[in-house]
Amino acid sequence: MVALGCGLLCILILRVGFDHLIETSEPIDTSVPTSMLMLDREGRLLRAFTVEDGRWRLPVRLDEVDPTYLRMLLSYEDRRFHTHAGVDVWALGRAGLQRITSGRIRSGGSTLSMQVARLLTGASTRDPRGKIAQMRAALWLERRLEKPAMLQAYLTLAPYGGNLEGVRAASLAWFGKEPRRLTHAEAALLVALPQAPEARRPDRHPQAARRARDRVLERARLDGVIDAVEAAAARAEPVPSTRRPAPLLAAHVTDRLRREAPRRAVQRLTLDAALQARLEALARERSARIGPRVSMAILVADHGRGEVLASVGSSDLFDASRQGHVEMTRALRSPGSTLKPVIYGLAFEDGRAHPESLIEDRPSAFSGYVPANFDLDFQGTVTVRQALQWSLNIPAVKLLETVGSARLVARLRRAGANPVLPELATPGLAVGLGGVGMSLRDLVLVYGALAQGGRPMPLRERAAAVAPRRAPEALRGAPVLDERAAWFVGSILAGAPAPRHSATGTLAFKTGTSYGYRDAWALGYDGRHVVGVWVGRPDGAPVPGLIGLDAAAPILFEVFARLGPSTPLSPAPPGLLHASSADLPPPLRRVQDGRQSRSSPVDRPEIAYPPAGARIDLGLTTGEARLSLLLRVRQGVPPFVWYADGAPVVREPFARTAEWTPAGPGYVRLAVVDARGQADRVTVFIE
Repeated sequence: MVALGCGLLCILILRVGFDHLIETSEPIDTSVPTSMLMLDREGRLLRAFTVEDGRWRLPVRLDEVDPTYLRMLLSYEDRRFHTHAGVDVWALGRAGLQRITSGRIRSGGSTLSMQVARLLTGASTRDPRGKIAQMRAALWLERRLEKPAMLQAYLTLAPYGGNLEGVRAASLAWFGKEPRRLTHAEAALLVALPQAPEARRPDRHPQAARRARDRVLERARLDGVIDAVEAAAARAEPVPSTRRPAPLLAAHVTDRLRREAPRRAVQRLTLDAALQARLEALARERSARIGPRVSMAILVADHGRGEVLASVGSSDLFDASRQGHVEMTRALRSPGSTLKPVIYGLAFEDGRAHPESLIEDRPSAFSGYVPANFDLDFQGTVTVRQALQWSLNIPAVKLLETVGSARLVARLRRAGANPVLPELATPGLAVGLGGVGMSLRDLVLVYGALAQGGRPMPLRERAAAVAPRRAPEALRGAPVLDERAAWFVGSILAGAPAPRHSATGTLAFKTGTSYGYRDAWALGYDGRHVVGVWVGRPDGAPVPGLIGLDAAAPILFEVFARLGPSTPLSPAPPGLLHASSADLPPPLRRVQDGRQSRSSPVDRPEIAYPPAGARIDLGLTTGEARLSLLLRVRQGVPPFVWYADGAPVVREPFARTAEWTPAGPGYVRLAVVDARGQADRVTVFIE
């Protein structure tokens, strides 16, 4: 009994000493930095960034790795992984016996835990002291990490040749795919490479890689991981001969977002990886076809959610001749004629024009500013609809003179755009024809607002936890245009002449060409998507013959084709005036010259009642009988047409007073237009 007690005491002392030896090991930092990941809306990899030492070390979870690969790995590297405490005594004994009997080790005794310890500490294991330190570190790690965490650490840190670390980086580099689904041959190669990553690199030593892979396949067959037929089929597969480049989609966006949030390890974006890849290929192909040094930018958004679905910053990131490193979606350029729809929308909103109103396209001068049409020709008398669809310059400038350049710029800013004017300059009429700095993103914001019935469209690139179908109204701000004016603009743009081999009426779109053929634009939207396309040289040099309709519009239609079936545009809001030119109220039949309307300010109409800002009780909120609102105008030339929120409500041929019954309480914008097209407006609250 005494001998037994002494023996147990010795065992206890040895155990306590062993535990003390393990617990007093130098602590190991298990928090290994991994590559920053940029994921698309579905979690697919857009791009990864190397860690500080230039290595590709992508994080990976066990459920993101092929199960057969995991079974092969444990079969070949560490059969008793789930039962040992970090060191496999039986495997070490077998390796030592092999060394004694044959002079070499045919099957190593290193466990996955020991390999993780070596990868974390970087210690050499070529001498006995290093091996003992490795085992001590493995035992220390096993007491702090669960088995799944230990296995995940190996999958993240294992070397695969060059600057590749981890099974995910290796699978993407050698097979061009995530490790979620691997063939048996691919799985076996990924098991074999970490044992000698440089000596077995398939792009440099294909025969060594094949032999190592086949040994893993044979072990997997013997252990029942795969059967003989599967092993034979896997041995027949070739090993990869080249290393594939790392995924690199939406390079400009991802690099910008990385700089904005450098500590965020994983960033989920609103982009669609498949769509992004298709549009990047489209941009490369079309830019090469247009000519040398020409680049291209494409921006696609869901205007209901305000989410960017694709953002192509240039035609080729690595093409220095095209300055591919410049993100052209945010570069300031001249927008050409792309702002005209907002000018027309303001005229519709004010009741100064109707799509069927007549307007003159004739040579005109505006205080020394003498614009001309793109083709240097003039169409004479045309409808406002035709003037916008044909992108005539003179009618646009006439309307801009009437609605005001400063007001146009203010509405662009309401959309979220940032128009840049020359320093200390006030907006002039040239703004309407491209005399202002705008980016493609700015223009997509403007056209997104048109698509949303005049409501601003907040635009984002980072995915939210739960994305609403429409952005909350509280985030939208003041409207860019009222709903009726925006719908009129969309209906006109839907009938614009389409490029050859494209169907008219499938989407509302507008093209633009900046002065000197430097920028070609195409902006368009349907009921769901808004798309912007820019074509030109990033250095601003002219490209002879570069025209929006020929260079950018076909790409716009191609993008919509790749988005799938077109979604119909929004239906017409209530209260619209549908009439031919001859049937319009007299003040709307012909657009008056803005200069004429300003020549006699004394005679301009002025709303005498109700006064601006008044609160008028008509019994609408108390349920009493509805009363009519008295409308009175002084000055101006009859007949008069009264508008409520852009819709005509009363026409008085001679009288300067009228009555109108509102549909309900709330703010209402009243306007009166006289026979010469001159107008006055007030906003009141009716209750």
